[in-house]
Amino acid sequence: MTVRAVRHLKWPALDVLERFLMVVCALLLLAFTACELADVVLRTLRRPWLDAGEFEIGFFVWGVFLGMGVAVRRDQHFRLTAAGQALRGGKRLVLETFNRLVILAAAVCMIVFGYINYLTGFGSFLMPSLTPIAVLYAAIPVGGALAALFTVEELVNGWRYGFEVPAGTGVAPSQLPAT
Repeated sequence: MTVRAVRHLKWPALDVLERFLMVVCALLLLAFTACELADVVLRTLRRPWLDAGEFEIGFFVWGVFLGMGVAVRRDQHFRLTAAGQALRGGKRLVLETFNRLVILAAAVCMIVFGYINYLTGFGSFLMPSLTPIAVLYAAIPVGGALAALFTVEELVNGWRYGFEVPAGTGVAPSQLPAT
């Protein structure tokens, strides 16, 4: 199933946020890769970049947690899809609702416990810059909030319009463009 096939579960107003987050994630992961490469090259040249690790971990953590939120919106995350796609009607509704409620519960845990970690992160510091580690921990509740938002979006639209892909909107794998 493609992202286009489940458009009935999406609010058009959040499309801009999704695209923005995809660009930000790509830039963060590109910056992570560039920092890793620069770190290796500079160490090889015997001119180590001592702060490289801090930048690398910051770019990576934020890229991963923002990407997790986008993956929930695009339905490109781990969930039990094979069983749900084979079902119809009430059984499908129950299974899809259960799957999304599990994702929502995980997102709420990320928000709550991530915020607690964020607050305690002001007592620990990254070396050598002495930046509070809370800068990294902040990505956890932000990613959880995005996952919760996008899960609620799918739940509300799934309850209103059904979780089944409307006839004629699905794309068979043989019809997908080669990329």
